This record gives sequence, structure tokens and C-alpha cells, in this order.
Amino acid sequence: MKATQLQHMLPAPLSTHASTLSQKVIQTIREYTYAMARELKVIGLMNVQYAVKDETVYVLEVNPRASRTVPFVAKTIGVPVAKIAARVMAGEKIASFNLKPKKLNHIAVKEAVFPFARFGENVDTVLGPEMKSTGEVMGLDFDYAVAFAKSQLGGGAGVPRSGTVFISLRENDRRPAIVESAKLLADMGFKLIATSGTQRYLSGAGLQVERINKVFEGRPHIVDAIKNGQVQLVFNTTEGAQALQDSRSLRRAALLHKVPYYTTLSGAVAAAQGIKAYLGGDLEVHALQSYFNGQA
Repeated sequence: MKATQLQHMLPAPLSTHASTLSQKVIQTIREYTYAMARELKVIGLMNVQYAVKDETVYVLEVNPRASRTVPFVAKTIGVPVAKIAARVMAGEKIASFNLKPKKLNHIAVKEAVFPFARFGENVDTVLGPEMKSTGEVMGLDFDYAVAFAKSQLGGGAGVPRSGTVFISLRENDRRPAIVESAKLLADMGFKLIATSGTQRYLSGAGLQVERINKVFEGRPHIVDAIKNGQVQLVFNTTEGAQALQDSRSLRRAALLHKVPYYTTLSGAVAAAQGIKAYLGGDLEVHALQSYFNGQA
């Protein structure tokens, strides 16, 4: 994740909301950012890349420059971040802007836009450190599921209204959260199919799930089903180099046939909730300013 890049210059955080980060982690990120900015004597904007695992915060890199996160943060909190930074760099004091903490009632979801489809059959959809992203879009709403659905539509991903969901999860991801999401999709009329281990887990939880072969298990398999238009949504999490290699043809088929594909448990859960919001007709469009004056 990226830290809010202006926070090291403020007396208090502009916003303290996060979907998955604890307050302890948020405070740690704030302290680390502030300390690095002071030591590096940064005036203006600073970009920090963080990674968080088990409540431990790691600093990946820090650069004294702006990034694409700046306009996203500015729109989310309603503060002209770049303008303020430019004026601070020109000699104004940060205190002159009278910046105060904000309580936000809306949720902002940033989705990356990737150019994978341009490269045809030889594309590898596994992301490296450079991310291969060509742009980003924003989903904004008071409800997380609606904001997520908006971000998917904005990024060009289809949001299916019906059809078949393929689920294949590593063992650590076979937990109640995916059962609830699968049940939510089934209740909306989606058919569920899964590879053997995931199928046994979901069936054991009381869901009706058909088994389908992995590619190495022989035909007909999941890639055949995707190519034949029989799958409208894919949830696939993997672990280890071999598992990534085994699922490469699955990822490529989903990409080339424009089937939405989620590779994390949190993404799968959000997708299910987003589809529910989409089918419920909750995706109303509002002016950005309306989220700050109570008219949305």
C-alpha cells in the first residue's frame, strides 16, 4: 500500500479510515512517514511504499516525489494536495492552510488498469514489482460494496449479472468468508463449480457445487469451460511457484475471454458483495463535491 503522502506535514491524520488496516498499523505508518520526511528534509510531497504482514510494517522504498496516489487522495479527502505541496515548496508554511482531521462518511476504492489484453496469447498475468499498470480508476460511495463495484466497472472489468462462478482456493483460504460469499452468489442465482479440494470444502458447508477438472487432470477442464463461455466469474488463489505455473493457462484464458478474475480471498469477498450491490441497482452516480456537502 502507499501512505497518504502529505500526512508527514500535518498535525493530525486527514482521515483514519481503512478497510483492513488496524489503528495500530495506521499509526505506525504515520510515525514512520513523519520520521523519514524529517530525516530526509523533504519539503513538499514524498512517496512511500509500505508492506504490512501480521501487524508488522515494512518500508519498501521512499522517494521525494509525487505519484498517482496524490490525485486519488486529494479527491478522496477533498483537499487540493498538489496545490498545497507546490505552495509549501515555494516557501509558504503548512500551518497557513489550517488543515484539520476529517471524518469521511464515504469509501474510496482504487483499481489498477492493466494492459495484459494487448499482448495476446503469450501474456503472463502474474504481477512483478513494477505492477505493469497503465492507469487507475476510482470507485466512490458511502457503501464499500457499491464503491468496489464502481471501481470494477471503471477499470473495464465486467460485473456479471448471472452465470457460473468457478472457485479454486489454496487450503489456507478455505474459510467461512468464502462460504458466505459463495452462498451469496448462489442465492442470487449463480451456479457454482470448483476444483476437487475446494468443491469438497464448499459442499461440506452445505452448498451445491459441481466439480470440474484442473488442466492437468484432463479434459474437459476449467480452461475449456472458460473458452466455451461457460464461466462468467473466477475466484482463484494460489500458493507457491508450482501452483502459479499450473494456473497460468487459467489466468490467460480468463483474461483473453474477458472473464473477471480475482486472485485473493479479500477480492473474492468484495466481488460477491459488489455484484449484489450492482444487481440491487445501487450504483448511482454523484458529483464528487456532493460527497463533501451531504447531497450525495
